[in-house]
Amino acid sequence: MALASTSNTLTDRMQRAARLDTQLYAEVEADRTATTQALLVVVIVAVASGIGAAVLGGLGTMVPSLFAGVMREIFGWAVFSFAAFYVGTRMFGGTATWGGLLRTLGFAHAPGVLYLFTFIPVLGPVIALGTFVWTLIASFIAVRQAHRLDSGKTIATVIVAAVATMLVWLVLGILTPGRGFFGF
Repeated sequence: MALASTSNTLTDRMQRAARLDTQLYAEVEADRTATTQALLVVVIVAVASGIGAAVLGGLGTMVPSLFAGVMREIFGWAVFSFAAFYVGTRMFGGTATWGGLLRTLGFAHAPGVLYLFTFIPVLGPVIALGTFVWTLIASFIAVRQAHRLDSGKTIATVIVAAVATMLVWLVLGILTPGRGFFGF
């Protein structure tokens, strides 16, 4: 008799998140000890993305670029999670906590490990686009599960939170001329 997986290892949870397992998103939303794992997912994806970009663009500045990329990814994750928390609870009656959204949206980054392969000629852009869409779908599921909203309110929450996050990046980009925020 096969039982459903209840493993809490990082790799198992990342695989379940990438498979869009709604139970995983409910599980990590409730598991306050999973915040560190969610942060690790964000860092792993940022490093994979940075390596893929460095291989494509040249390895000369990989370490500073990786550090800056990880910092930007963590900051963006926190800002988007807070925006989704605020919008979902204040505008649409969602029930999530900011911590719950941090965890679910952290795991929603899991498909992003495929950014490692964006250096592959011809396939790289296809991989990047597919990974972006996959991560967007995972983020939708993460927000829906954490807030317990219907699909329409979830879509609105994600859109408004994304616009708010872009505005934060725009303001920070204006305030930090040159290489930009965390751009060193």
